[in-house]
Amino acid sequence: MSFNSIPYLVYLPLVFGVYWLLPARKWQNIFLLAASYFFLGYVQPWFAALIFAVSSVNYLAGLAMERWPEKRRYILTAALVFCLGVLGYFKYADFFLDNVSALLQALGLPSFRWSLGIILPVGISFYTFQALAYSVDVYRQEVKPQRKFIDFCLFISFFPQLVAGPIERSADLMPQVEKRRRVTPAMINHGLLLLVWGFFKKLVIADNTGLIAYKVFSLNEPGFYMVWAGVFAFAIQILADFWAYTDIARGSALLLGFRLSRNFDHPYFATSPADFWRRWHMSLSYWLRDYVYIPLGGSRVPPARAAGNIMLTFLLSGLWHGASWNFVLWGGYHGLLVLLHRWLRKITSLLRIPVPHILRPGIRSGKRLVTFGLVCIGWLLFRVTDTDRLLHLLQLTPWQEDPASRGIAAYLFFLGLLYSLPIWLHGLAHLRWMRHHRLDDTLPRAALMARPLLMALLLLGILVLRSPEPATFIYFQF
Repeated sequence: MSFNSIPYLVYLPLVFGVYWLLPARKWQNIFLLAASYFFLGYVQPWFAALIFAVSSVNYLAGLAMERWPEKRRYILTAALVFCLGVLGYFKYADFFLDNVSALLQALGLPSFRWSLGIILPVGISFYTFQALAYSVDVYRQEVKPQRKFIDFCLFISFFPQLVAGPIERSADLMPQVEKRRRVTPAMINHGLLLLVWGFFKKLVIADNTGLIAYKVFSLNEPGFYMVWAGVFAFAIQILADFWAYTDIARGSALLLGFRLSRNFDHPYFATSPADFWRRWHMSLSYWLRDYVYIPLGGSRVPPARAAGNIMLTFLLSGLWHGASWNFVLWGGYHGLLVLLHRWLRKITSLLRIPVPHILRPGIRSGKRLVTFGLVCIGWLLFRVTDTDRLLHLLQLTPWQEDPASRGIAAYLFFLGLLYSLPIWLHGLAHLRWMRHHRLDDTLPRAALMARPLLMALLLLGILVLRSPEPATFIYFQF
């Protein structure tokens, strides 16, 4: 079931009403678990059976590690093999077979042309990582194993964040599952605003810019300016689309008394490649940091090995996004950007060039612009899955395009910019707020009173400006 569908608009109020009528936390959790399994199995019922298997294995692994602590390494290994095996089979088996066939053909050996035709279960990349993090945390003795099976299954399958995250940690979400929830008028107010803002970002910003990107990349021979107008539109689409999902998930969870983590912090206002990854898909970035990069040694090892740790982490990040070499290339590209920025920062720190205070805002804006440009180059690698076509597009030059094509490209660029204005204005307002307040400061009373008006304007915008061709969420395929 997709958030941007009529069934969800019926499903969420129904769940909300029944949930708050139930008298005890135990019955609320049982109902939420059933509702979550219905949500996942709405299209394919066996999706629910798969997440039940992943939940059961990690639940038993947690109890077994507590019961036999001397064998917890072997128990963790078994849980990892199972979860990664499930993820590898459903997501990468056909990719592996295609590459083996291509390698055999390149070597002049007999090859094959068949695939398993595996359907990718919705949300598998997210809930397997969430389950793995729990088992690793129990192994490290950072959390106690959950003894109530219903509570653990709800932690893994909580429907708002089930399909596309955020990837929640057991230390954050499990206590909320275990305790009695209460909802306040402020939580309902904030939750509804997140829902409306999320639907606006999806239906107005993401779907409209997605149409621009689709039309550009559907052309057989787009010119240089046309390609980069399409890349800009895709950059807006993927941010608005994924951020919209997170906001709708957080808003839905707030109505049920749960607080999910933020997954985005205005990533296109980042001042460096590393800063971008502290702001983009934050739950995955921190997951990879804590469960891949730091266990490999992080930056506490010799420089060459530390650089290798960064590259391996980013390559795995790329592969996590999809079974295609362009995603691996995209991950490696961002790894190189982070390394290059680290080296440049070391060089500038050695030179110790003083920067006048009056120039600092301009330099900061320049850093944001350069970082956004570098990120957009990465989005081209992400968007184009065919490597031959990708190489062709990267070889285009601005001198090969006629004035008419440049005019169309400029029109598409400014159209994408117009649709994305709410995101840029929201980011600027956030920067201004953070310049004078802390993150945990409450909003002034005037801002709280203005929320109903803002929601009304957003709803009006959805009715008037929504895309004529709604699309599914991009991260459903991961």
